[in-house]
Amino acid sequence: MDKILYFFKTFLLVELVKGLLLTGRHFFQRKITVQFPEEKTPYSPRFRGLHAQRRYANGEERCIACKLCEAVCPAMAITIESEARPDDKTRRTSRYDIDLTKCIFCGFCEEACPVDAIVETHIYEYHGEKRGDLYYTKPMLLAVGDKYEAEIAERKAADAKYR
Repeated sequence: MDKILYFFKTFLLVELVKGLLLTGRHFFQRKITVQFPEEKTPYSPRFRGLHAQRRYANGEERCIACKLCEAVCPAMAITIESEARPDDKTRRTSRYDIDLTKCIFCGFCEEACPVDAIVETHIYEYHGEKRGDLYYTKPMLLAVGDKYEAEIAERKAADAKYR
C-alpha cells in the first residue's frame, strides 16, 4: 500500500501542486511593495542614519578629542587626530573621519560621547558614486550638523528621559 501511495505522490507531483496553490493564493492578496522615491515608509524615532557633528550655541565645535567614539567603534570606522590649542591649552580634533562603508550604524559612538558631539541623524537618503564619497571628513560632518541642528536638538530633548 505504501508503494502505491508513493507512486501516486510522485507521479501526480503532489508537492509541486501544493507549491503552485500556495503561490496562487498569495498572487491575489494585497501587495506590500512600496514605490520608494514617491512613497516613503515610516521609521522609528530611534532610527540611526547619517552621522553629524554638533556645535555649541557660540559656534565652537563640541568635540573635545577624547577619542572614546574611536575606541568603542566595533567596525573601526572612525579615525581621529587631535592637537592641543596653544591659546587655552585644550584639545580639539584636527582630523575626524568616518568611513560609512565600514560603519554598521550601531550607535555606540553616540552613546560614548560625553558632550553629544557626534550624533546619528534620521537621514537615510545619501549615496556615493565612488567609494570615496562615503568617507565623511570633519567639515562634511559639521555641515550636516549645522544643517539639521534644530531637528537633532528636538530629537535629543524628546529622548532625554530614556537616557
